[in-house]
Amino acid sequence: MSVRTLPLLFLNLGGEMLYILDQRLRAQNIPGDKARRVLHDIVLTMFNKSFIEELLKPQELYSKKALRTIYDRLAHASIMRLNQASMDKLYDLMTMALKYQVLLCPRPKDVLLVTYNHLDAIKGLIHDNPPLLHLVDETFRQLIEVYGCLSAGEFQLIRQTLLTFFQDLHIRVSIFLKDKVQNSNGRFVLPVTGPVPWGTEVPGLIRMFNSKGEEVRRVKFPHGGNYVIAPKEGSFEVYGDRVLKLGTNMYSVNRPMETHTSGTSKNLASQTQQSIAPNPLAKEELNFLARLMGGMEITKPSGSEPGFRLNLFTTDEEEEQAALTRPEELSHEVVNIQATQDQQRNQELARIMGEFDVKDQPRWSASKGDDLLAMMDEL
Repeated sequence: MSVRTLPLLFLNLGGEMLYILDQRLRAQNIPGDKARRVLHDIVLTMFNKSFIEELLKPQELYSKKALRTIYDRLAHASIMRLNQASMDKLYDLMTMALKYQVLLCPRPKDVLLVTYNHLDAIKGLIHDNPPLLHLVDETFRQLIEVYGCLSAGEFQLIRQTLLTFFQDLHIRVSIFLKDKVQNSNGRFVLPVTGPVPWGTEVPGLIRMFNSKGEEVRRVKFPHGGNYVIAPKEGSFEVYGDRVLKLGTNMYSVNRPMETHTSGTSKNLASQTQQSIAPNPLAKEELNFLARLMGGMEITKPSGSEPGFRLNLFTTDEEEEQAALTRPEELSHEVVNIQATQDQQRNQELARIMGEFDVKDQPRWSASKGDDLLAMMDEL
């Protein structure tokens, strides 16, 4: 398992979340100033300097439940609120979209291009906010510094770690079903057409060499596909043509985003039960969340600007029905953390809580912060 996977997973899933929220905010005719506030507050939280620095430290990938908790907090970083059914649907769409992108990456290294596509699109959402653009560009530079020197083998390990994280997720998404890139059982269809990975040749030719390294024979074979040579390599710089389209906004065209859970509720419940079973790494995961959430700055609606609820379903009735059919095993259990039990933990939490008072934040940001312990109690 790669210790460099977490930043790419977090940023790509965060990018997908922003795509979906942007589409739903427009579909529900949320006033432009409120929609802008929501997206900008989430981006501010995602790309907070302290948070990104902590995220980029080498660390193992933790459980789905731990990461889901972060996205619950991130989705509510502004004046918008989602109920549990809509949050479930949002997370399903995020994870299945990224799983599809990772599966289709021509080369392991192209996972980085997928990440850059997400960051490019995020910059498009905040193009009128220079302080936020600076935060995203700074993250770009840190990613280039960390991942620019990795070998092909290290990227292969990152890709394999991502696929292992997603391997048990088979949720049907209407966009994928309509485009015939997903089967009715929730599994993706891999294409046999299009460009081959950069630096490779179109399959169909076998070259044979003698002991001196001289080519002595060629044999052609039918490969059964319709492949072409890649026109050029995508840019791994802050600015440039990524060439690869994976990771761009597939919701830019207005179409419904229905999701359907593949299999029966019983099968889903059994898979979920396994994922929420007591984890021997629970203590480490809580420490991990404490470090990460210490860098996250959660804004609260000001008294003059009321919040609003966003629905990820077409109608309220669909949302209510989804909540009723939700397996009990998916309900989040509360974990109470007794911070007084460990003096060292107290000192760490005090340091983290002190970081919430950031003096150099842009003047348009709202008041910071839920108490860290209150956030942790929601796990």
